[in-house]
Amino acid sequence: DGKIAAVAADIPAAQATKVVNAAGLYVTPGLVDIHVHVYHGEKTAYAGGPNGVPIDAFAPRSCTTTVSDAGSAGWRNFDDFQTRIIDKAKTRVTAFLNIVGHGMAGGEKEQDLSDMDAKLTGEFALKHKGLIVGIKSAHYNGPEWAPFERSVEAGKIADIPVMVDFGSAKVRTIAELFEKHFRPGDIFSHCYAGGSRGEVIDGKINPAIFAAQKKGILFDVGHGGGSFVFRTAVRAFKEKFYADVISTDMHINSMNAGMKDMLNVMSKFLALGMPLDEVIARSTWAAAKSIKQDGLGHLSVGAVADVAVLRLETGDFGF
Repeated sequence: DGKIAAVAADIPAAQATKVVNAAGLYVTPGLVDIHVHVYHGEKTAYAGGPNGVPIDAFAPRSCTTTVSDAGSAGWRNFDDFQTRIIDKAKTRVTAFLNIVGHGMAGGEKEQDLSDMDAKLTGEFALKHKGLIVGIKSAHYNGPEWAPFERSVEAGKIADIPVMVDFGSAKVRTIAELFEKHFRPGDIFSHCYAGGSRGEVIDGKINPAIFAAQKKGILFDVGHGGGSFVFRTAVRAFKEKFYADVISTDMHINSMNAGMKDMLNVMSKFLALGMPLDEVIARSTWAAAKSIKQDGLGHLSVGAVADVAVLRLETGDFGF
């Protein structure tokens, strides 16, 4: 019935309806990508527009069985997102609800403080518990803290984490975000970006990041089209700053730029020196836990039977 029935060193083949020879391969939980944009259509930007990816065309071939849309929709357009995309997808789609009512509609709409209603957003998320797994604040460029304060307020109402793409305003600091606004379990995305969000100070990882991890704040790769920079990641690894969750930030632009899919991003972390078991964990169980979906991301008896079978290639590869 779609659940893991047994895990053992030797299970008699006669007990199975079908046997698959996976000799020499790695059998893992289905991959969990907590940062994608899949609300596609003919509307605007990521909010039902051309930047979204038709998820069933890309997730299964990369062994990704669960994704979380990272704030493409807000409470005003989530019903359309659910009806047209989520309910029809073979891939399991969960979502972070944008604090902006219109979602990621681009331009000035994402800067509109009057469309950031914590109560409406939180209560809407609460009505869709398990489907809406977090609150998202993204791309805000003003000096105000209001988008983040309201996101946390909404997250408290629905008892779900907040994911932040910190935008580009220099007057706000990630240290203040972590110390004054974020709760344990909240998620900072694009953690290996080029430093414009404050990840790197004078060539070294911002000490506020290490303090935040000790507090229980989570760090998400969110690779995207320009939000992962190798020099930042290499510096981070030298200082032992490792992302808690590996994710793609897949959208039309990113998957046609420096990133292809989960397997491609995971391979980058192997190249950086992260052990295979850690790469798998951050792409499955750690990812599922970050969105409070403890039934996913593992192969325990009784768990959802999302299974990936992977081959580890050795050689020289360009990224």
